[in-house]
Amino acid sequence: MARLTAPQSRPLPTLRAYEASIPPSLRPLIRAYLFGYASSTVPRILTLFLAHLSRRRKNIDVLPEDCFVPSLARILKGALEWQRFPTFCCALVGGSTFIEARDPHRPSILKITLRRLITRVLGDVSGRGHLRLTKWLSTFIAAWFSLQLLQSKEQDAYIDRIPSDDDEGVTTETVRFAGRTMDLTLFALTRAVDVIVGELWSQRKRKRIAERKWTKIEISISGLTDSAIFASSCALIMWSWIYMPSRLPRAYNKWITAAAQVDQRLLVALRRCRYGEIKYGLETGQAPLLQSMCKDYNWPLDYGDPVKSVPFPCEVVHMGTGPNCEYHALSRWVRSFRWAFLTYLPINLALTLRKPSRKAFLRALMSSLRSSSFLGSFIALYYYGICLARSRLGPMVLGTSTPACQRIDSGLCVASGCSLCGWSILLENASRRKDIALFVTPRALATLFPRRYSWDLQWRETLVFAASTAVVFTCVAEKPERVRGVLGKVLARTLIA
Repeated sequence: MARLTAPQSRPLPTLRAYEASIPPSLRPLIRAYLFGYASSTVPRILTLFLAHLSRRRKNIDVLPEDCFVPSLARILKGALEWQRFPTFCCALVGGSTFIEARDPHRPSILKITLRRLITRVLGDVSGRGHLRLTKWLSTFIAAWFSLQLLQSKEQDAYIDRIPSDDDEGVTTETVRFAGRTMDLTLFALTRAVDVIVGELWSQRKRKRIAERKWTKIEISISGLTDSAIFASSCALIMWSWIYMPSRLPRAYNKWITAAAQVDQRLLVALRRCRYGEIKYGLETGQAPLLQSMCKDYNWPLDYGDPVKSVPFPCEVVHMGTGPNCEYHALSRWVRSFRWAFLTYLPINLALTLRKPSRKAFLRALMSSLRSSSFLGSFIALYYYGICLARSRLGPMVLGTSTPACQRIDSGLCVASGCSLCGWSILLENASRRKDIALFVTPRALATLFPRRYSWDLQWRETLVFAASTAVVFTCVAEKPERVRGVLGKVLARTLIA
């Protein structure tokens, strides 16, 4: 009698099986589009989800169109527009990889054209040189047109409507500005410089080691470069946060303000000292600003009067923790550590759910503790640097005269805090330092440029982006380990067919 067996279920196809069914030339395009779509929607969905939970907890009513489901639909649908980031990623990666012939005996027409162009301009080039230049040129062309795709989308923040007179009466003239893609361009430029400088330094290191001339100073430079870049970048960012907040992206500015937990009246007072509206020893009508803080914190009103208090007591900067600067710095560290730990721990624990284990849990806990210590030290050093200039070292070096106090509170105290805070990065492990440094550097560079500029000059930004992206993509094709951090892994995974 035949033995009956239960029919076996077929295993579900894996992601690699789906990918294997896609033609090799199309795989980078699809990966790039999916990556761009996920990076565009996931952060916004998480923000929407947290805002929805907050409204539910506080019983806040919202309009029907602002409810969770309609808002989620707008996010998912908006990312599908052809002038958005997913299409940009697809065009960039597709343009740089699609022209590469998968069959060496049947090169594409565009690849043949590029080879002829290289030969005509540069003469005879080796085969490897041809491959590099072809990759660079193809990526340059793709980057140029893909960035223009993003730049073509109009945004109200980059459009001014100015009334003008003509024969028909008063009309409105539309003036368009560029700068919408500046952050993306500076990100590409930072990565390209990192690739070039890293390769030159690596060649120097190999040569010096072979000659047995590699010194301890050069070893220190290799170990401290990422930390120094982070510290310098943070100095620019924190300076801009105090004196030029419009130079920072709105969300980034909001996050720094939330982490700093500072009274806005104190920020306004520092800006007015910087730009000469508050002058010690002179009546300029600015006393009510800090005197309102004095009322809230139960201080004498004279603390907030620049005529009677030269300078303002450091207790004003401490915002209720007492007159001792060291105790204020310690309290800042504790509060910031707690705030950061409650933010980092849930995220790190969620990442362990993929492969839960006791070791993974301990690793998530230690990572949260280290990152929270780093952020707590960052904020504590920033505030203590201000106190050092105002109450500890500044009076010893510059004196206690009215002009000296004015000079300290007009920028030296903030510069002191800015120069110290970034060195807290030394608490992070070396692998994290490079990722964090490369994350903040483009934002620091953005503070040196206007957020908007003339539309006629947009070609300069496009040229920088295209050349920088071509450098990075060519390096990924030739030496992927040279593109450091998470980006190098993502690009290597995306660009490989």
